[in-house]
Amino acid sequence: MSQPRDGRAVTSIDVAKAAGVSQSAVSRTFTPGTAVSEATRLKVLDAAKKLGYRPNAIARTLSTSRSRIIGVVLSTLDNQFYPAAIEHLSRSLQEHGLHVMLFFAEGRDVDGALSQLLTYQLDGVVIASATLSSRLARECTAMGIPVVMFNRSAASTQTSSVTSNNIEGGRLAANHLLDCGCDRIAYLAGRSDSSTNRDREAGVNLALLERGHTLVFREDGSYEPAMAKEATRRLMSAPQPPDGLIVASDYMAFAALDTLRNELGFEVPSQVCVVSFDDVPAAAWGAYALTTVAQSIPAMVHSTVSILLEQFSDQAMVARDVIVSSRLIVRSTTSAARVEGQVKGQKSARHAE
Repeated sequence: MSQPRDGRAVTSIDVAKAAGVSQSAVSRTFTPGTAVSEATRLKVLDAAKKLGYRPNAIARTLSTSRSRIIGVVLSTLDNQFYPAAIEHLSRSLQEHGLHVMLFFAEGRDVDGALSQLLTYQLDGVVIASATLSSRLARECTAMGIPVVMFNRSAASTQTSSVTSNNIEGGRLAANHLLDCGCDRIAYLAGRSDSSTNRDREAGVNLALLERGHTLVFREDGSYEPAMAKEATRRLMSAPQPPDGLIVASDYMAFAALDTLRNELGFEVPSQVCVVSFDDVPAAAWGAYALTTVAQSIPAMVHSTVSILLEQFSDQAMVARDVIVSSRLIVRSTTSAARVEGQVKGQKSARHAE
């Protein structure tokens, strides 16, 4: 139904009569992704315009038993990665006639937020920056609601997940610092209960081990800028501070860079190289020009939406785990010129001797 005419709301039946088509043809015209001929579509749209008709989403939900709403659960939007990802996800879902209902988990307690979400007639759930208990995963499966963990590994075999290749990302970061001539490498970690952090750190340690190195320092920043600043102060107060710093997220790396440059007086990258993860928009700003391992938001969103669409019609709802490749973006916080400068300096010193 839509705007009233002569005291009566215009319905899809009125539009069907005016267009000379069936009511189901009107419904298909206004339902994204359904098949309808171009001639029929134009007739329906013309009749709807003349009558002032607008489809009623609530009525459609009642008739189809589908809300076309995807619940998205987050614990925070502070990290710039998530606003960018949610915007891309929302736009992609809208292209398929789906819409987002956003909920925030208190202190990463996704079960409480999801319990509220399940009181709505959701067609699917995406969980980002939080974790889901196995119990609630089973409950969603029993209700026929597909769940996708976004940027998190799934703890339950009944839940799908979409992540970057964080182990490979960690290897890229560590190998890059070694290639830059760093030999005292530290890791500034995110939350210990985050699969993303665990995989990144594992990749760092694997790459270092393969090349005969180990981490000289490790500090916990818990994905919080304030904690990252404190951790950076501790790291750089060592008698021999690190000359390479790998940070578990850009969000923490910004805090670390501000502390290094503005408070502690270290030169980046000549005294310490910094590399992190995510490639959020601010990483490319001139003030930071941060070398980072990029996560492909378009590829991650595409996989997330594909899983949801597949599972809408999949009675068994077979879980899928998708791993999207990562890539290193080199900017000014690391530089091969640093290695060249060291080599030239060493040669000059030997020549003087």
